[in-house]
Formats: sequence, C-alpha cells, structure tokens
Amino acid sequence: MTLNEIATIREKLLGDLDAITSMSDLEAFKLAHLTRKGTIAALFDDLRTVSREEKPQFGKELNLLRHSVESRFGEQEAAIGQSAGIAKTIDLTMPARTVPVASSGHAHPIMQTLNEMVAIFEHMGFAVEYGPEIEDDEHNFGKLNFPPEHPARDMQDTFFVKPDAGWSGTGTSPLLLRTHTSPVQIRLMERQKPPIRAIMPGRVYRNEAASARAGVAFFMMEGLVVDKGVSMADLKGVLLSFARQFFGNDAKIQLRPSFFPFTEPSAEVDVSCYICGGKGCRVCKYSGWLEILGSGMVHPNVLSACGIDPEKYSGYAFGIGIDRTAMMRYGVSDIRNFYENDYRFLEQF
Repeated sequence: MTLNEIATIREKLLGDLDAITSMSDLEAFKLAHLTRKGTIAALFDDLRTVSREEKPQFGKELNLLRHSVESRFGEQEAAIGQSAGIAKTIDLTMPARTVPVASSGHAHPIMQTLNEMVAIFEHMGFAVEYGPEIEDDEHNFGKLNFPPEHPARDMQDTFFVKPDAGWSGTGTSPLLLRTHTSPVQIRLMERQKPPIRAIMPGRVYRNEAASARAGVAFFMMEGLVVDKGVSMADLKGVLLSFARQFFGNDAKIQLRPSFFPFTEPSAEVDVSCYICGGKGCRVCKYSGWLEILGSGMVHPNVLSACGIDPEKYSGYAFGIGIDRTAMMRYGVSDIRNFYENDYRFLEQF
C-alpha cells in the first residue's frame, strides 16, 4: 500500500459514486466499500504493515479517503432519495402503530442471554463489576497497552465525547464512549489488590457501519482473574466449563493464537457447533466450530500500569459478545432485528 494507491482508490470510489443513479446500486456500493469487511476497512487493516514513521501520514490519507467517500455517499443518497420521491419529513399527525399488549412481559432475548451467562460465572465464583459508559482515553486505551498510533484510537472506530477534556472536565485525556468493558477491569485492579475474580457485563460502542453482523452499540461481557500462579490452563478450564453449561454437556472448545494489545499470549476461542455437533452445517460454515470470544493472559504492562507486580502475580482475561452469541443461539441472521422493537419478532422468545 502506497500513498499514490490510496489517492487512486479515493478518486475511483468517488467516480463510482457519481455514476450511481439508483438506491439498489447505492446499497451495493455501501456493502462493498463502507462496511466492516469492505474496501476501506481493509485498507485500515493494512495500516499495521506500514512503518511507525509513516503511519501518521498514511492514517491521515486513509481518514481523508473515508471522510470523502462517506460525505459523497450521503450526498448521493439524499439526491437519489429526493428524485425517487422519498419523504424527508415525518408527519407528526399520523397515529402511532398499535402494539398488542401481552398478558405477561418477558426479558429481551439479549438480556436472557446475558443473565444466563452472568448466572453461570457467578456460580463459578466470579463477582459482577460495572463501570461508566463514558470513559477517558487512559482507562479505555492507555493502561490497556494500546500504543498511541493504534488504529482503534482513530475517530473512525471510537465515539469521542470531548476529544480534549479529561474525566473531570479539566484534564487533557479525551472523553469517549467506551469501546469495550475492559476499562472496568482497569478500575477494579486500581482499587483492589489480588486476588481478583470478576466479570464485567455492559453496553459498548463502536463507530462502525451498521450491518447484519455488527452495530454501533452492543452488549459484551468480559472476565478477569488475577492471582499468584494463574495460567492458560486455568483460563481454558473456566472457558470449557462455561461452554458446557451454556451450550450443552457435549460442547468442546479450541484455542487459536491471536493478538490483543492487553494480553500475551492471546487466543481466539471456538466452541463446537451446537447445531450440528461439530459435523459441519450452514450455521458454522461447515467448519464444525463457532468463534465465541477472545482471551489471553493479562499483559505484564497492564498489571504494572494498575500497580500490580507482574513478577508476583499473573492473570487471564476474556471477552464475549452477547449480541452475536444470542444470534448463534437463536438462529437470528440479522443483529438489527434485536433492536427494531418488532413485537412479532420479540414474542418468539
């Protein structure tokens, strides 16, 4: 990837947008280029291959590319919508839709999934911790071993509330909507000495294009254990126990090497497909496995940043997306169904 290639791609995408005349073609463009697995996201992923000295310039050009394309996309969407006669105002005099009232209410499917997970970990001796959804950069990134140039700090991935204001409103650490519940781990380690054994459920926010598999706000749950002699074997044992309690007694797990700034070593965790029993089906894409969470041993830099001696203590951490787990469990193909408040959908759970 070179700067000239980025400029060429920007001009091509803008030219393609100018040539679009229908909403269907515009949606196809969005899926190809503006989603999490689209062209522009792939370019940001390639940023990791650029040298540290060149990253600021490449990051600037990629941000310009994304801003230009998204801006032109919005203009085309408005223009095509107007030409097609799509209403741009809301008629406040229209009566509201009548929603049938059930004889008794029940928890939302995401809350059902979350509550069951919390109960499983509580039975395994984990405390439940909560923290603020508006965080400062230091707790959300800095103390989690994210380098200053990490792409996750970019405006495209994070919703910043006050980019130049601290937690108290007077400091210099930016305020943002937390991108994970890991800051709760940091705050817990700052105020409590080991042993620590807790889970952190809650809502998190990512500045991403909404799609069938991802949203800008979703639920996740993380876990943290810090004590003397904690190892990957302990992590695997806890996750296997969770998988068998949640997915069934025959569930198996496998750990694949991965990378996260805050853990070393790191691993992605797959569970055997509960639909086909690991034989392969459409749900698991015929692999026999479903990816459910990321995990690893807490990085020594993270322990040191929280005042815990990494020579004396070790720990493991894991994080699981509640929304996607609920999708797998209930066979839901589009994550947006959970948030549209369609009674016909919700009454099935």
